[in-house]
Amino acid sequence: MRVTNKKTFETIYSQHHPMVLQMCLGYTKGDRDTANDLSQEVFISVWKNLDKFRGASSYKTWIYRITVNTCLQYIKKEKASPILNEDIRPTIADTDETANDDIQKLYEAIGQLKKIDRLIIMMVLENQDYDTISEIIGIKPTNVRVKIHRIKKRLKTILNNNNDE
Repeated sequence: MRVTNKKTFETIYSQHHPMVLQMCLGYTKGDRDTANDLSQEVFISVWKNLDKFRGASSYKTWIYRITVNTCLQYIKKEKASPILNEDIRPTIADTDETANDDIQKLYEAIGQLKKIDRLIIMMVLENQDYDTISEIIGIKPTNVRVKIHRIKKRLKTILNNNNDE
């Protein structure tokens, strides 16, 4: 039984780690160290609860929910988190500085959105379909479309205002 869980976990981890890390990066405005810590917490929770997975949804949906809950708990626990403290400027270690700057600005803009909007836009960036987002968030797919449109407009406004400064 435990060997089966180990193989299942390894498969889940390899398939879903990039998605989880991307979601965590969105909640931490690109702070890779914190995002790595959060994604590790997510997979610890997945491992601990693997026996309790009922199959009512896909592993992907289940892991999204765990990721969202982990990130929201982090935000609540950490009053000085990068999302709330504008003095902290996380960096992304990469070779292309222009791309890094653009990515950083995007994460910072995402960090200014409401919690639920952050979740939705991170799922959009992960190329999730409206039905999947709908299932995770608990709203109708048509409402998801409207929310995404409004979030994109809000991000555009934030990014334009930041470029004007």
